[in-house]
Amino acid sequence: MKLIKLSLVATLLIGSSVFAIENTKVSGDVKLFYGTMDSDTGTYLGNKTSLFDSEGSYGNAAVNLELTTDLTKGVSAGVKGTYVTTLGLENNLVDNTWSNAHGITSNNAATFAGGLQLDDTFYLGELWVAGTAFDTTAKVGRQSLDTPLAFTETWGVDQNTFEAAVLINQSIPDTTLVGAWVGKSNGSADGLDTAGNKALTGLNAVNGYASAAQAGYLAQDGKFNTFGTDGVYVAGIINNSVKPLTLSAWYYSLQQMAEAYWLQADIDVDGILAGAQYVQVDADKLISGVDKDKAYALMLGYKANELGTIKLAYSSVDDEGTIGVANVATGEGSATSRNGSGAQSKLYTEMWWAYGSVSQIGADAYSLTAETTVYGVNLLAGYYYSDINVAASSTVNPNADAEVTEIALVASKSFGPLDTSLAIIFDNIEDNIANTDEDTTHLQVYLTYNF
Repeated sequence: MKLIKLSLVATLLIGSSVFAIENTKVSGDVKLFYGTMDSDTGTYLGNKTSLFDSEGSYGNAAVNLELTTDLTKGVSAGVKGTYVTTLGLENNLVDNTWSNAHGITSNNAATFAGGLQLDDTFYLGELWVAGTAFDTTAKVGRQSLDTPLAFTETWGVDQNTFEAAVLINQSIPDTTLVGAWVGKSNGSADGLDTAGNKALTGLNAVNGYASAAQAGYLAQDGKFNTFGTDGVYVAGIINNSVKPLTLSAWYYSLQQMAEAYWLQADIDVDGILAGAQYVQVDADKLISGVDKDKAYALMLGYKANELGTIKLAYSSVDDEGTIGVANVATGEGSATSRNGSGAQSKLYTEMWWAYGSVSQIGADAYSLTAETTVYGVNLLAGYYYSDINVAASSTVNPNADAEVTEIALVASKSFGPLDTSLAIIFDNIEDNIANTDEDTTHLQVYLTYNF
């Protein structure tokens, strides 16, 4: 589910710290996610929808199977396969999906009303070898990554991953050095059709509709394509020599597209939480002479072990940028429309469901979240707001202004190997491009059985 976060360092060190010699482990999960939406302005068929109407509902099931093993001392390998299906619920209980990995069989139907079949998908999202020697771990192959501007989104039934070579060194006390070459990705930003164009798949391709669910983070069939234009170099440093303070700095060279920087500082002192982020993306290589994307975010919070955690955050993205500051592996940025729509970001203010709203060009965003546990049930309440105003001088459509308000209420509990979550999300979106003022209510059920 969307609360899950993945640590890059933990992922890389899996080969050196988890497995005993000659140890082989099989693990995985089965996921069944369902969501339904009430909307007062209508869906892609032009009709208003109520909760549990198929037209405003979306569902998916997935099986993730992972095998890891030691090849020799200090060297391990892993493979993870993902099978995604609708269980045949399209055109029945749901008209949309969580995953964008499905292909389509039209059954000779020219329109959705004539019936469509979404094909099941199987792909290998991970296939890697890792080795450790002299405080350095190398991991090569298909793998999950968690860096600020290129990362694996883990909230859906499946996950985007990368083909990369990563080095991590911990020779300096309290310091982690990271270097990576990322050659391919199966994120939607790198998904190409047969003509070499980025394209939506699944029901979204036929209906031009992607707002009921956040489908769109994965390329069709989980296919890996060149990341960016010619691959991406990544370098990072994480330091916590002053124990309550963690500093990190990341640099990205997107070859013919852009250069980017991400700076972050986080502190946790006696339950007092504070953080600052600064990000800059220079897309001059993609579009000559354009302005840099700049953004910053601040966070202040308090964590009481018995009561829970409360956080207040603010972020601001410059109104004269080009591609925004969302996940470059899944963001569908362009020079003529709103950028990063649907792509998650690492900004402190990121919303529960309306991804892309806080990381767009010209977005000033606020968030207030509270988490606690009552009788073994984890509860989250969040208020999120983003006011998007694009400068007339920006390469993005200057009419791409919007206001997005979101309230999310989430309850989660585990029953042995079964993780369950129930989410209610209220969204109001005032969109100048579409000239709409839309109120939606989402009801979502997350079921994950771990084995």
